[in-house]
Amino acid sequence: MKIVSISVPTPFYVGPVNCYLIAEDPVTLIDTGPKTREAAEALREGLRRAGFRVADLQRIILTHAHEDHCGLARSLRDEAKDAEILVHGWETGHRVGRLEYEEHRHLLVRAGVPDEEIAQMRRMYEGVRALADALEDDEHSELKDNAEIEFATGSLRVVHTPGHTPGSCSFLREADRTVIAGDCVLKRITPNPVLSPDPVDPSRRFRSLAEYLVSLARLRSLSPTLVHGGHGEDVTDYEELFNRYLRAIRERQAAVIGLIPKNGATAWDVAQELFPGADDVHRFLAVSESVAHLDLAQSEGKLAVEFNGDREVYRKV
Repeated sequence: MKIVSISVPTPFYVGPVNCYLIAEDPVTLIDTGPKTREAAEALREGLRRAGFRVADLQRIILTHAHEDHCGLARSLRDEAKDAEILVHGWETGHRVGRLEYEEHRHLLVRAGVPDEEIAQMRRMYEGVRALADALEDDEHSELKDNAEIEFATGSLRVVHTPGHTPGSCSFLREADRTVIAGDCVLKRITPNPVLSPDPVDPSRRFRSLAEYLVSLARLRSLSPTLVHGGHGEDVTDYEELFNRYLRAIRERQAAVIGLIPKNGATAWDVAQELFPGADDVHRFLAVSESVAHLDLAQSEGKLAVEFNGDREVYRKV
């Protein structure tokens, strides 16, 4: 199976996104890049170098539905004469109703984020959402955990790896234990466990970091020899990265717990202390990171949580 990496520029701090062309029948693209002219040109050039055109695409698979990974999906599908788009059912970022504003606002209020800050985050996201075209529910098919995606020379197995988002998926080529992991595995940075409503009960918060730890362990059980991440270089020593991730997560959790004063703190309070210089989209990511670590610490009995009005206040046990 020929897997071709195509680096596509993004306007985000994380830098270029790695899209993967499976140059086999049916010709398949995994992730697309954001909806920008620069991204579209880079993707076309990458396809050309591999001997293909957009019109040759028969499937478009999304590891997850963040704008830097799904932004061009609809326009590519249309140009390729209705290539099939596949994404996990727990993802929402690609959908017409993807903002689910009240659900996300409720989560931010619970985290202690001030109203004026929530309004600013909303305005910021209105700009980000322009980097992806939305899809109606009947315009994509659903990826199922453990399903086999068939090609002429083999298959990729879907591995549901929630954490970064609820519906994040990786793809395993069992013949040589190669994994395409999206943003579940990144060589240089630990992925942000993004604040999201629970896909089963949207009135609740998705326990992103606990799920992410399970996903990392699941990938480890596959003994991958090579992992293609969503950004940056390939990972050739997953065991080393796995242990480095665990250390980083435990160190961050200890720092979070250490920031809780005697009278308690909200996730917003912790985010302000943990990332004092955060601006723009990073303020939302700072809240996401703080909530994820507070949730994990609370689930492990290291913190207690209680409501003060609409806000959750964490206290040391």
